[in-house]
Amino acid sequence: QVQLVESGGGLVEPGGSLRLSCAASRSIFSINLMGWYRQAPGRQRELVAAITSGGSTNYADSVKGRFTISIDNAKNTVYLQMNSLKPDDTAVYYCNALVIAEPGNYWGQGTQVTVSS
Repeated sequence: QVQLVESGGGLVEPGGSLRLSCAASRSIFSINLMGWYRQAPGRQRELVAAITSGGSTNYADSVKGRFTISIDNAKNTVYLQMNSLKPDDTAVYYCNALVIAEPGNYWGQGTQVTVSS
């Protein structure tokens, strides 16, 4: 089992920045893949960014060059740094952890990000 707790969402103006945090209940070394997904009203949940236990990253085309995913292994925390935010980035952002060996696919409760002037 992995419990995930997100934080850092909020209201920001277009062009602004936010950093989301996802704290895991156990060592991230034991998790194969961690990712951030988002879901806007009326739309399907989509992958925003992912990072493997080895540090390889993957980003949705819509956020490349603006968002950065990173891990702090000492804190068992994954971050999503979001810069140059746009109104289209407005959504509930969810943290995800994939453990292949269990197998287990775990989700956090979500955090709202609203980009608006």
